[in-house]
Amino acid sequence: MRKTVALLTVLAGCYACRSSGTNQKVIAIIPKGTAALFWQSVHSGAMAAGRDFHVTVLWNGPALETDFSRQIQIVDSMIARHVDGIGVSASDHTALNGVIERATRVGIPVTVFDSGVSTTEYMTFLATNNSEAGEMAARKLAELVQGKGKVAMLRHVPGSVSTGDRETRFEEVMAKDFPQIRIVARQFGMAEPAKAQAAAENFLSAHPDLDGIFASGEASTLGAAQALKGRRLGGKVRLVGFDFGDELLADLRTGIISALIVQDPFRIGYDTVKTLVDKLNGRSSPKRIDLTARVIIAADLDKPEIKALLFPDLRHLN
Repeated sequence: MRKTVALLTVLAGCYACRSSGTNQKVIAIIPKGTAALFWQSVHSGAMAAGRDFHVTVLWNGPALETDFSRQIQIVDSMIARHVDGIGVSASDHTALNGVIERATRVGIPVTVFDSGVSTTEYMTFLATNNSEAGEMAARKLAELVQGKGKVAMLRHVPGSVSTGDRETRFEEVMAKDFPQIRIVARQFGMAEPAKAQAAAENFLSAHPDLDGIFASGEASTLGAAQALKGRRLGGKVRLVGFDFGDELLADLRTGIISALIVQDPFRIGYDTVKTLVDKLNGRSSPKRIDLTARVIIAADLDKPEIKALLFPDLRHLN
């Protein structure tokens, strides 16, 4: 995972260097975190769109996905800088409302991407259909545990709309369609693999007969996989996780992870910039744009279409 993150960061940074000093329109893209591979892939997609549409993309976000006060500061700084457009993935569904509304009032179009807000004072919301993705996870885990048994939910962080939608739908589907499956534990991993691992260890200690785990984000999946490896329970306790990276894909291939629900973060970054460029050019975008996730298992990893999704062609950023 570290090698992939480093490569994406360097490539995206090279483009950012070439963009400076021009008279291009300036679009700020503000993720809710920067550490996870997911955000590095969003970054690369945004930079690719910047090149294709001849705009300067400013990428800046807090180091931790739980630091919404820092994210508010960054959005405020971009408003003060009078950028031409803002894309923001909200770390909390209410905390960012004020700065998003402020940007809109001063005439800066805002696209909210990946994780939503409770205000409607933005131009477009673009994200994976996370309710649908949560249902995919529920049905896949139910299939893996043969429709019965005990499972646990390793949640992401409180207040995150994207992961919250996945978790809510996961529970709804389990309760409605799989009554012989009991969700016996729920805990937040707080977007940190070490904390997620500790939470998963708690599950496994309290429920030695646990049949499965659903992890709703990249950090939670990493932590759950580490816990299973430490107890040599890979393949015995079924793990359905979210997102991807070098470590997660390796664990999927070896059977520690049974299935991953994967998004297209490169496209999320690219299309976020595109909606803002369209607005600057007098074209409107839908209020909501849903993207579809997909379930992958180890047998899918060598399929060309899966390789294209997991390893986007980054040569155009050189």
